[in-house]
Amino acid sequence: ELLVESGGGLVQAGGSLRLSCRVSGRFFSSKTMDWYRQAPGSQRELVARITDAGTTTYADPVKGRFTISRDNAARTVFLQMNNLKPEDTGIYYCYSLDAPWPWGQGTQVTVSS
Repeated sequence: ELLVESGGGLVQAGGSLRLSCRVSGRFFSSKTMDWYRQAPGSQRELVARITDAGTTTYADPVKGRFTISRDNAARTVFLQMNNLKPEDTGIYYCYSLDAPWPWGQGTQVTVSS
């Protein structure tokens, strides 16, 4: 597998989780990396993005609560999620529009109220 997500789980509202995505594809350091999520019955949506230069952007619902980062030496992208809300529940995926890598299995995040 090229993209392997981990770190999801069940957490109470207000809690935190740190997701990881290990990438085995080539030229990871030159790729813009994204985190997406898909809630039950909803479309997959972009949550956060980090460029190869480290520039980050966030979807409005997660601004101020989520932080995306990367470790190029470890070929890993992270998503620190704080002050989680029930509406953050879903399957979280990492992905890159810059690379021909297939979607991974994702990691389930469930936030209870």
